[in-house]
Amino acid sequence: MKGIFIVIDGTDGAGKKTQSQKLLERLESEGYITAVADFPQYGQKSAGMVENYLNGKYGNAASVDPRIASVFYAVDRYDASFDIRKSLEEGKVLISNRYVSANMGHQAGKIADPAKRKQMIEWLKDLEYGLFKLPVPDLTIILYVEPKIAQQLVDRKAAREYIGGKKRDIHERSLRHLIAAAESYKEI
Repeated sequence: MKGIFIVIDGTDGAGKKTQSQKLLERLESEGYITAVADFPQYGQKSAGMVENYLNGKYGNAASVDPRIASVFYAVDRYDASFDIRKSLEEGKVLISNRYVSANMGHQAGKIADPAKRKQMIEWLKDLEYGLFKLPVPDLTIILYVEPKIAQQLVDRKAAREYIGGKKRDIHERSLRHLIAAAESYKEI
């Protein structure tokens, strides 16, 4: 029996991890066998370039071409795709905190022109579902929080090791980036 693949994604600070956990607990209480994916996979080799990018090693969010940054994230998901496929083949309900839709929000959001942003989203689908052959989710839920509120919520989190003990990564530090990503999330 094929499993079910559900993605919880959305703007920073929207509660993706919290809602993923609540859904997981509910499914398990109803007897479903579950699995979890969480992206990026901080601390894993496959997420090394993502961590460097979010830490600002390659520049700020606006200065890194969205296609280049997208490849960093796609490689990390490719690494996890084998475990995702295995869980789905075993009939599990897999809940993922972020997935391909995160690139569609954050990286396509860097492109102001709506027609070019749409082309970027199609390019991302070709890259991740075509070239990398990542499993396609059965359902993607997009959570939304206003960008200014998102920054306040992120500031309540503990400092994060992958960004050198800071609270905000390069996306979260830029209100302009968060606003553009939020608009892009509304379009996918």
